[in-house]
Amino acid sequence: MRLLITTGIFPPDIGGPATYVPTIAKALTERGHTVTVLTTSEPEHLRWDDSIHPFPVIRMNRRQKIWKRLPNYVAQILRYGRTADVIYTNGIYFETAIANKFLRKPLVMKIVGDEAWERSVRKGWTKDGFEDFQRNRQLWQAELLKRVRSWYARQADKVIVPSQYLARWVAHWGVPEERIVVIYNAVELVDNVKPLPIPLKTPVKAVTVGRLIPLKRIDQLVEALIQIPELSLVVIGEGPEQERLEALAKRLGVSERVYFARSRSKAETYGLMVACDFFVLNSIHEGLPHAVLEAMALGLPVVATAVGGIPEVVKDGETGILVPPEGDGLIEALRRLVEDPEVRKAMAHAGQDWVRQHFSIEEMVKETECILLASLPKVKGS
Repeated sequence: MRLLITTGIFPPDIGGPATYVPTIAKALTERGHTVTVLTTSEPEHLRWDDSIHPFPVIRMNRRQKIWKRLPNYVAQILRYGRTADVIYTNGIYFETAIANKFLRKPLVMKIVGDEAWERSVRKGWTKDGFEDFQRNRQLWQAELLKRVRSWYARQADKVIVPSQYLARWVAHWGVPEERIVVIYNAVELVDNVKPLPIPLKTPVKAVTVGRLIPLKRIDQLVEALIQIPELSLVVIGEGPEQERLEALAKRLGVSERVYFARSRSKAETYGLMVACDFFVLNSIHEGLPHAVLEAMALGLPVVATAVGGIPEVVKDGETGILVPPEGDGLIEALRRLVEDPEVRKAMAHAGQDWVRQHFSIEEMVKETECILLASLPKVKGS
């Protein structure tokens, strides 16, 4: 099978697709398939050394003006998709769907969230949470994005989602249920990770990983440090919230207890994570975040908001603590893990066992490969 994978982010970017795409592309290559990855990148990463990957990576400038970017993306997808048997899109969905109107290839789409909602929040076009955004009438700009999102999702022959929760909402967009497949994210199990030094001196350290965007609500984690003086915070990732978060930490007088590590390699990220005592994710929405699985695999207990697909992964009170997205639950959960090292230890062991049993890379790859192969056109007489 000749496969073109399109994605909006790829290392050195961080985030779910940036973790997933290299993993699935490498695994499918090792299974004998010919894989090409087409991604958008920051201008400074266009000449990134991708020789470590056993497949070609084609990078496109994501900072072009939209009138230039859109036709360029479509042209590149047409170019590399022409010889593909299947197109597997993990981002740049609209451009991929447009290009495939000409290519007419089998199209499999992995959807891990709602780009219409995320962009509407960033632009200030809505104040609704994920679910209310789906149900309620929005400003015309957001309504246009919703229509575009629903259109491109319906163009796929199969839609892969990482949770039952998200499957229900993708069906709400008009995608027939028989086209939707739930394949849980997985995580590579890494042993003997060496902790990296962290310039923080408090007895307990929490870590969060992800793009610094409003829906991650890292500002609330910074604010929580005021009430828990024994705790410090490691923030791994970059994004538009960077300067505001640094200024907030300084204004609140907790700068010495927040370490903004920015984007790191996978090895460095793991090294920083294992140097901490627990992982925290304070998002108002998630499909099924890789970072949570990675934290559990590394032996970190998890504090996370009970949103999206997270409750399908984190077993409250066993592998971590789930908190409501609003209220004082976050502070209480953080304080509990800070004050009770035995609870941290028990949850860490339980979480690591849970991930090893239920979220293996091999199973995820096998299920994904089956979907991709099944989308191939049937040869007459076969």
